[in-house]
Amino acid sequence: MSRRMRPSTKELAAWDHQYLWHPFTQMKEWEAEEPVIIERGKGAYVIDTEGRRYLDGVSSIWVNVHGHRHPDLDRALRVQLGRIAHSTLLGLSNPPAIELARALIRLAPSGLTRVFYSDDGSTAVEVALKMAIQYWQQRRPRAGPKRTFVNLKLAYHGDTAGAMSVGNIELFHERFHPLLFPTLRADPPYCYRCPLKLTYPSCRMACLEPIERVLKARHTEIAGLVLEPLVQAAAGMITSPPGYLRRIRELCTTYDVLLIADEVATGFGRTGRMFACEHEGVTPDLLALSKGITGGYLPLGATLATERIYEAFLGEYGEWKTFFHGHSYTGNPLGCAVALANLAVFRKERTLAKLRAKTSTLTVLLRSLAGHPHVGEIRQCGFMVGIELVKNRATREPFPLEARVGHRVAKEARARGLLLRPLGNVMVLMPPLSATRADLQRMVSILGTAIAATLPSTRG
Repeated sequence: MSRRMRPSTKELAAWDHQYLWHPFTQMKEWEAEEPVIIERGKGAYVIDTEGRRYLDGVSSIWVNVHGHRHPDLDRALRVQLGRIAHSTLLGLSNPPAIELARALIRLAPSGLTRVFYSDDGSTAVEVALKMAIQYWQQRRPRAGPKRTFVNLKLAYHGDTAGAMSVGNIELFHERFHPLLFPTLRADPPYCYRCPLKLTYPSCRMACLEPIERVLKARHTEIAGLVLEPLVQAAAGMITSPPGYLRRIRELCTTYDVLLIADEVATGFGRTGRMFACEHEGVTPDLLALSKGITGGYLPLGATLATERIYEAFLGEYGEWKTFFHGHSYTGNPLGCAVALANLAVFRKERTLAKLRAKTSTLTVLLRSLAGHPHVGEIRQCGFMVGIELVKNRATREPFPLEARVGHRVAKEARARGLLLRPLGNVMVLMPPLSATRADLQRMVSILGTAIAATLPSTRG
């Protein structure tokens, strides 16, 4: 029997253009370019079908943690495959799902006690929203409906209908408004472009005042407040000032509103702690997780809840207090097994302890970019970095999105061996936590060269 040869890069590119529809991609433009087709990976590098190596500057869209082909994670998958790939969690259970739930609760902020699995970050947020609505119905049905959410402008929480409803990136969401439910929106703590025209810290976080007014006036109808702790990632790595998250927690407690923390992007070490909420000693009522949960190996989502929320769903069968929500792959054993191995690697390799020095190194390296006349602001929280490129640094005038400045810089970086995925005019750098100092130095060097090549250093 003849062994079929692997398709050539040319054949794969042709089939890609003929059959695939890529996410967040203008396909007319895509079809005019030769695609980079990633075939392998090792550590901080990915390798295409032609053998070219690229530094993975965005952790394969913020999911890879310990590098590609980590032996412990590979082994965990193989061992679990030798047992079973999938078994439903509807009416049954499985060891990896049980053990992972226990491990997550032991790591999570104190007070979170229950884990509900889903498939990805968007569905983890969707679960939290539905839990919040049903919780209030069952906890105090005679008090009237609490079914409205407060969310921040520029937020991104995923692409399912509920997650889009509490998001506010118009470019992504405006076409789908007929599908979405209304929310109460507040300005984010975007200090570089403060909507109140104030300056931190003299502003004393005045952006919190409108949020408090809304909660005070309408708390009887508000089920929850949704936010990404410390960093609004897809908004352009917008970092909140110290104390902002803690104050949000206090307001939610005062006005009896659930705090829903979306740590899909910020969780699993990205900010320097296992969870971003830890930086300010905050326990949310509901916590959505995904991305780094499996170290970048398999899709898996989890929503963590307090015991108070869990108990509101307990009752006799005929009371219909059950949370009627689930997914075919809920608690998938393969995903849970590799997630357990991912957490074990954090302990074994002292990932978070080592990250402190590497974060400081990254901070120093990024200073080399600050002098470029088109670098408006460099925002960093741990290994999450956003470099906002502007047309005029003095006035902070942005480049028009149609100019594709971020895309052009990313293409220059790719030609030099660094893969990036910008957010409009913001260059995102989010290396795997395992990246070495040499990796970081090369990433920042290439990025600086790409910015200089794309945007010559002429003032104005």
